[in-house]
Amino acid sequence: MKKVRVASVQFNHAPGDKQFNLSRVRHFCEIAAGEDVKLISFPEMCITGYWHVRKLSRSQIHELAENVEDGPSILVLKKLSKELGMVIGAGLIEKSSDGKLYNTYIVVMPDGRIVSHRKLHCFISKHMDSGDRYTVFETPLGFKVGVLICWDNNLIENVRITALKGADILLAPHQTGGCKSRSPYAMGPIDPELWKRKREEPARIEAEFRGPKGREWLLRWLPARAHDNGLFIIFSNGVGIDDDEVRTGNAMIIDCYGRILNETWKAEDTIVITNIDLSLLEMCTGRRWIRGRRPELYKTLVEKMGNELDPRTARFSKQPTG
Repeated sequence: MKKVRVASVQFNHAPGDKQFNLSRVRHFCEIAAGEDVKLISFPEMCITGYWHVRKLSRSQIHELAENVEDGPSILVLKKLSKELGMVIGAGLIEKSSDGKLYNTYIVVMPDGRIVSHRKLHCFISKHMDSGDRYTVFETPLGFKVGVLICWDNNLIENVRITALKGADILLAPHQTGGCKSRSPYAMGPIDPELWKRKREEPARIEAEFRGPKGREWLLRWLPARAHDNGLFIIFSNGVGIDDDEVRTGNAMIIDCYGRILNETWKAEDTIVITNIDLSLLEMCTGRRWIRGRRPELYKTLVEKMGNELDPRTARFSKQPTG
């Protein structure tokens, strides 16, 4: 398949309310099916909710989590995928057979297959572990898909390895924008009152979403991940109030040259849809550059520098970066 219709969704999940969140997933899947979409991506942990999880005990998180083979939410996604003939990706909390908890993204396919990716850099809770493998897989649509969750995409090595493993399209589910940050030029909090007044004053909240706390921050790095690695990116994100922060949405679809094919900065639950032309991949800049790699020069990339931190410490510690 050279051309395929894909979609990215942003929506404001309800913390801990899987039934409501799955109803939103179905709503947007049905809209997408009416537009002949074959691949749709929903945000990180959108089924279970995200930012509130940092306050939960291990037992509370375990109660919210599911196994990825036959958990109730997975069965809903499988049925929906088969019903609509659509590849569907959505995030939740996984509980593994050995009792560990993961921030996991599930991709279900109409033929019944399930693929899961465990976030490589999980920091949301001390009770949750990080994954230890990359995820690239064949789809029944004739192309390969990779998955990296939120912070996974911020480390360029992760996207490069995903590309080297053959991904044509990268699903990049997030819960970001409007985050409190110790970095003075990386995002920043948005006043929740702006979200609450989005109907009365849409221009004010949309200005925040389009500015350095949302879209402008993304454009500093996200299109480069697509361009430099020769793949398409489907960026999905939460939008609106997420506990004490405001997510900026900014759902977008980026081609293998880093060009934005479709996007939104609306302060609402919405979907962006576009056709992507996979024939662009063969001669795109990133793939041509990758063919000129010199791996013998890159040994430093796998050497420890001595200042490495685990993801949770790196995210929340006040320790200097030097």
